[in-house]
Amino acid sequence: MGIVVVEVCDGNLITELDIESIIESEYPEVAVLMNECLSFCGMCAVRPYAIVNGSRVFGKTPEEALEKIRTKIEEELAFYAE
Repeated sequence: MGIVVVEVCDGNLITELDIESIIESEYPEVAVLMNECLSFCGMCAVRPYAIVNGSRVFGKTPEEALEKIRTKIEEELAFYAE
């Protein structure tokens, strides 16, 4: 099984959810890193997003972003399971 890293800017709209607890409780093999800044200036205030193993994942709402993050995590875990 591989390792998946989810990076979140702590100024991001997705932090309306407790993203760290949600993801880490559902996926023990996933690490959520909260950062001060991910260097995508202005994006944090516009759309909820996270970076999953280097790929940006966006949503219109925090809930939609969370669902897309889950999907990306599943894809990454499937890749490492092969």
